[in-house]
Amino acid sequence: MSYEITYRKVGDFYIPNLAFPKSKYLNYKLGKYGRMRARYLKEHKKAEYTILLIDGKLDEHLYNTDIECKKRFELLMKQFAEREHITEELKATNQMEWIQKMNCIKNSVEEIII
Repeated sequence: MSYEITYRKVGDFYIPNLAFPKSKYLNYKLGKYGRMRARYLKEHKKAEYTILLIDGKLDEHLYNTDIECKKRFELLMKQFAEREHITEELKATNQMEWIQKMNCIKNSVEEIII
């Protein structure tokens, strides 16, 4: 396996044309949880962040984290609502109570995921 390195001339110097590999996740707009994971890695796990970035796996890692957290959020919201007996009937009869309970559940679920 041979690698050919090309160079470009900048002033009096030749600089290698190096680039990170293209990611298939570039068009995916990261959500809240993916951005939180990226910030955490950048601030607290610099070596892991750098390794993922250099290997071209950072975008995939953040994508998978974001998708998995969103799935878990939806699942837990549904389970908690069922456990608390929050139904569409409650929503139709007493909207403020339904909103209050759903916000409480949302805060609990987000705390679990984070």
